[in-house]
Parts: sequence; structure tokens; C-alpha cells
Amino acid sequence: MSVTAVTCMIAFWVSAVVVGYTWVGYPLILALFSRWFGRWTRAPRGGEVSLPGVSLLIAAHNEEAVIGQRLRNALNLDYPADKIEIVVVADGCTDETTTIVNRFARQGVRLIEREQRRGKASAINAAWDELHGDIVLLSDANTEMEQDAVRKLVRWFRNPKVGVVCGRLQLTDPASGNNVDSLYWKYETHLKQWEGRLGALPGANGGIYAIRKELFRSLPENTLLDDLVIPMTARLHNTCVLVYDAEAVAHEEAAPDVAAEFRRRARIGAGGYQCLGRLWPILDPRQGWIAWTFMSHKLLRWLCPFFLLLLLVSNLLLVNRPFYLMTLLVLSAGTLTGLVAGFLPGRWRILRPLRLLSMFVAMNLAIFVGFWHWLFQPQQGTWQRTPRMAESEVTCS
Repeated sequence: MSVTAVTCMIAFWVSAVVVGYTWVGYPLILALFSRWFGRWTRAPRGGEVSLPGVSLLIAAHNEEAVIGQRLRNALNLDYPADKIEIVVVADGCTDETTTIVNRFARQGVRLIEREQRRGKASAINAAWDELHGDIVLLSDANTEMEQDAVRKLVRWFRNPKVGVVCGRLQLTDPASGNNVDSLYWKYETHLKQWEGRLGALPGANGGIYAIRKELFRSLPENTLLDDLVIPMTARLHNTCVLVYDAEAVAHEEAAPDVAAEFRRRARIGAGGYQCLGRLWPILDPRQGWIAWTFMSHKLLRWLCPFFLLLLLVSNLLLVNRPFYLMTLLVLSAGTLTGLVAGFLPGRWRILRPLRLLSMFVAMNLAIFVGFWHWLFQPQQGTWQRTPRMAESEVTCS
């Protein structure tokens, strides 16, 4: 057997093991470890008197279609009015967003207006020192939280070791409003639950997470993934615990089409590579469980497209061997099926399992595209809004 063949076989099997561990092995091991070693399963108890002051911060750019409904949802949250403030920071809005927000001023909503658009990270930085709550709840303009979500989140902060709490985000169909959590999203939710039990959640859901105000560190203005960088920076510099509360629920519209979802994931991929230069110390084993969860859930996922490419190239070079011819056919059929399945109607129940394969293929392609964006395009903190269902004219009620 030639040196080239041996090298290709090693590359093939190393790549297969890494990809298999990342998507199958890690969840299985995590489920076991969370059961054996998990501690953060119950929130501390406390009464009404111990409720902390909360600042709900919403960064918005041209969100006239949804900001009114978002603020009505925020005002209806089950939390004492004297202990919660609602703050919208408008980042260079050129539509009616600021006008709509100002209609809620009499109900206590505060607007911080920035004429020049500089991005979400810059908007968060600018607003932070003006917030009054001990706990800051970050959310998006198109997110709606269930009434008890704030109470569910803040109860964890009675434990001084807890620094960040992430809630559960459910995806809804933009047309019907029905829950459309896919197999992939349920998979992600289980990972967060298991990681949360270890106190090692590697990031948060941007639509619903809370942090102690004093743990925040100013973000570089070109930050793409604030919901990853803010929690991880807090953990890195304060050794606080990050937990996940599946009972604190928020709802957000799913992307309306395949193209919009692909762009969103490519941006997430670019943000992942961007943050490695800032968060690599979290991989130090002395950081505890979070070093393992961050490596497995984040770093290896960002590297998976390259291992898949190596898997394919090494397989092609071994195609003259019967076993590797078979694996090449399986890989090719799986990739083609995944690409086609992404464009099939999701309502076809018989094809729904194929959409998981489609998500796997599309995600890795998007991460790969995100890598080249990160490598060759200057990163800016401004974000391109995902298209959303138009709402009727918003009025303050």
C-alpha cells in the first residue's frame, strides 16, 4: 500500500470521526454527562420582595412592521412595573420605527435614538450605561416573550454564581403563527438543556437571554454574534455560571424562505470565525465543562465544512477501492438529497426526515461561505434584516 493511500485513509477516517463526533457522538456523551454530573436543574426560590430590577433592551433598525407588537408584548409581561424598564435603542432608523416607539413613551418605554447606523454591538454599548436594572434582558424586535418569561429568567440570579440565563426560543410560521420547530431546532434545544445542567452553556439565544449588568464588557463595534460574545466574555472574565431555562419561552418567526435562512447562517458562520480570536482562552481545560462544550458545540461545527471537504477529497483519491467507491456513492447521494430536500414543501410529512439532512448540508455550506466572508470581507456590525411578514398599521393601544 502506497504512502499516498495510507495518508488518504487516515484523512478520511479522521474526518469521518470528527464529523460523527460533532453531530452524533457529542450529543450522546453530553446527555450522559448532564445526567451524571449536572447540578443546575432547579432555580432558587424567592418571593416578590427579592425580585431584581430588570432592563429589557431591544436594539432595532427599521423595524416598523413589528416594533409596535413587540412593545405591546413587553408591556404585558408579568413583572412589577416599578421593577422593569423597557428601552429601545434605534440604530440609524430611516422608517417609522422611532415614531412608533415614541407613541409608547407615556407607558414608560424609553427610546435611545442614534442617527447614524453603526450596528447592533455599537447600539448595545451606547445604551448599556443608561440602563437602570441590575439584570439586563436582551431581546430582538421580532421576538415575543410569554408573560412569565422574565420571572422565570431572573429567579436564577438569586444564586450569586449565576451570571447569564438563556431562555428557550420557539420558531413560528410567519403566515399562521403556529409552532414550526424542526427536528434540527429540537436537537439544538436538547443540547442547550444538557449543557445548561452542567452550567456550561456556550452562548445564548439572541431573542431571550439575561445577564447581570456588571458582567458586561464593551463589544468591538464589528461584533456579529453578540449573543455568543457577551455570555462567553462574562464567563471568561468572571467564572460565572451560564444556565438554560426551558420554561422561559419566547417566540420568533422562522426565516420565510431558504435563501433568507442561508444568508442568516452564513452570517452566523462569519461571526463564529470572528469571535475565535477573542474567545479562544475559553478552550483552556481549566475553564471546566465550558471548555469542552464550546469546543464541541461551536469550534468543531465551524471546522466541520473543512473536514467534510477533506473527507470528500480523500474519498475521491481512494475511489479505485470498492469500499471507498461505496462511501463516495453514499456521500454523493446524501449531499444531492439534502440539496433537493431543502426546496421541497415542509408540509409533506413523509419528506420531513429528509429536511434534517437538508439542514445539515445547507448549514455546512453556509458556514463555509461564512468563512470566506470573514476572511476576505471587512466585518461590520450592521446587520441585514431578515424579511418579515408585513403587519397592519401599528397603533398604540
